[in-house]
Amino acid sequence: MSVSPATLPPVLLHSEAELARAALATPLLSRAVRLARWAGPETRVGAGGELVDAQLPAAAAELGLAADDPDAAALASEAWRIAVDTGLVEVIDAEEEGAEGTVTPGEDLAVLSAGGPQDVLGVWLGALDTVYADATVPDMDNLLDVLEENGEVDFDQLGWDPQAEADFLDGVLGNLYLLTVGDAAAGGGPVPLPALAASMIVPDDMGEPTDDILEQVSDAMMKLDDQFRLFEPLGLVEYQPVDEALMAEIDAPDETGATGATEVPAPIDDEDVTRYGMVRLTPLGLYGVRARMLEAGVDAPAVGDLADKGADALLAGTSGFPQAAAQAEIEQWLARHEPLAAARELLAAARGGDEGAPLRRLRCQQALSLVGGEAEPALREVLDDPQLGGLARVWLTEHGATDVPAPSEQLIFWLTIDTLAAQLSAEGNSDELQGLVEGLAQQHSGFFATAWRVEHPATADVLEAMGRLHPDKKVAKEARKAAFKARSQQGM
Repeated sequence: MSVSPATLPPVLLHSEAELARAALATPLLSRAVRLARWAGPETRVGAGGELVDAQLPAAAAELGLAADDPDAAALASEAWRIAVDTGLVEVIDAEEEGAEGTVTPGEDLAVLSAGGPQDVLGVWLGALDTVYADATVPDMDNLLDVLEENGEVDFDQLGWDPQAEADFLDGVLGNLYLLTVGDAAAGGGPVPLPALAASMIVPDDMGEPTDDILEQVSDAMMKLDDQFRLFEPLGLVEYQPVDEALMAEIDAPDETGATGATEVPAPIDDEDVTRYGMVRLTPLGLYGVRARMLEAGVDAPAVGDLADKGADALLAGTSGFPQAAAQAEIEQWLARHEPLAAARELLAAARGGDEGAPLRRLRCQQALSLVGGEAEPALREVLDDPQLGGLARVWLTEHGATDVPAPSEQLIFWLTIDTLAAQLSAEGNSDELQGLVEGLAQQHSGFFATAWRVEHPATADVLEAMGRLHPDKKVAKEARKAAFKARSQQGM
């Protein structure tokens, strides 16, 4: 499985106990469990472990499916296959060729009752592998037409590349995962199916899509509609399928009498787009897709991965996290540490003159803001530290401490450059940073005359950024001049 970023944003997963409960409640796995417990000495299976046709009505009845339900047999057969593939039942092959086999309870059936959340999730992941495989095979109705004499499928005639199909589905779920994790602060809303299909088909540098590209997007949407319908009963996604009326329009014959020639028209508004399908990963789906990514060697961090690491790993690791994820990771880390010791460890890890140091100090400030008054001795110990004295004074003042020495002008300017460098590293040329730059230049008329002298490794870079971001041409020019002076002073 591959996605574009070398490292994905961290995902905030539900607890394993919550995920295990969700897994057991999914329609597909719960049906598989019911059939595994229903099966007994009289249960008969075919050579592939499938229930024989004569047993399907009883299996469907066990699942509470109506006898006249046209999908009853298929649903029972699907649930039984999950029970076999996940080890909930064990197939005993017949001794005589052509005879029916029997089953016994599988080892994993007891695991669901006596095991822990990880055991339950392991069974669910096994079910996901089965459904995943089903989602990447072609329409069974077409297979009979391309069977060779030896019973093997002619993939070339079918126009089906198994690896390409698997890669496509991996990419789709990877993109959906990235959209979900990246939009976590906004609640991870559903993604329109056309947008998801386009993310796999339309080149990034393409302006107006060609007719051929639009046709490929339409085909991809129809494929994804089928695949997400398979994944929903396993709890991987919440899915609103493509509107059946829209499907009928697509399949309607054209003027020549051909069907399936109509392209999916572009949605015209927010209400209209829902007709084309909407999908989102569930919390269980996030867990499942991440598990597959990790198995494939993709770096897919989760909030909590750094909770048992040192403060140096915490500050370095959260430097690239979005704000909400960094906050959640820091909270979990602090929960495992005594406040005063945590503050001392964080402050020690925040020191440094390297490129990543300003952002480490910003994350340190974020962490210390969550620590109570017990940490005060650690902050007082660094008041004279040239790199930490500024943030120590800010913390002490905010916590109502007395006898806090006033900062020198040199320290104020150093802390300002350090903070801007951290913001620039974390957010780039953001609107928030632009507002901060404008405010500084407005409040301090002689800011640039002093700022270029600040002995901070990032001084020149910060001043250059201020020249880039400030809308006033005169102020921007002052910033660029100051940046030139700073570079000259640093011998660059």
